[in-house]
Amino acid sequence: MPLLLGVNVDHVATLRQARYALLPDSPQAEPCPVQASLDAIAGGADSITIHVRGDRRHMQERDAFAIKKAIDVPLNLEMGITSEMIALALELQPEFVCLVPETREEVTTEGGLDVVGRRREVGDCIRVMQKAGIRVSLFIDPEIEQVRCSAELGAEMIELHTGCFGNATEATVAAEIERLAVAAKLGHELGLQVNAGHGINYQNVRLLEVVPFLTEYNIGHSIVSRAMRCGLEQAVREMRALMQHYP
Repeated sequence: MPLLLGVNVDHVATLRQARYALLPDSPQAEPCPVQASLDAIAGGADSITIHVRGDRRHMQERDAFAIKKAIDVPLNLEMGITSEMIALALELQPEFVCLVPETREEVTTEGGLDVVGRRREVGDCIRVMQKAGIRVSLFIDPEIEQVRCSAELGAEMIELHTGCFGNATEATVAAEIERLAVAAKLGHELGLQVNAGHGINYQNVRLLEVVPFLTEYNIGHSIVSRAMRCGLEQAVREMRALMQHYP
């Protein structure tokens, strides 16, 4: 099965909110996250990822429901483990959710979810989602104890946080790739679907070809940035072309 690509369109909403946050019903509000999702799918996206944050800095609830209605590929809702977001997920019914850490101070999600330290609340959230028929992924750092705990709690998937890889220097990148490879191998052995995301771009994506057992990349910022030059559909096509060499 070829490597899948999930496209995160949050930053399309970020651009809209920069101008229209106080004018949510303006007919002039642009760009449109729904149209961005459709453009990404036309370019070859296998799923669409969105993150409705507690402070609503980009995606809004209305965006989530409009995107879910418009697309014909799976919707991945990234979410903090809060009662508010659990309620949203149960109403939205995405095909899967990815549980992530979330603080208001961060610009974007930084670092993986501490599944070991938050074992009880993560486990409770997994059970609620699965009871509703929603598959669960956990966004974790590539650490052995986090992978093992994710499997023990019954998650179907993990998404390995590739931020340290994305920020690595020439001197440290090999060690970061090895960390990812070890975590991916263990996740596969434990029966988890292994995805990866954060900091993957057009320059470094092929370096991940040596990391085994990956199923899907989730990429947002790099693709949206490239779209400023060539359009979102073409930006997705270019990323897919780079991904086709994954063994």
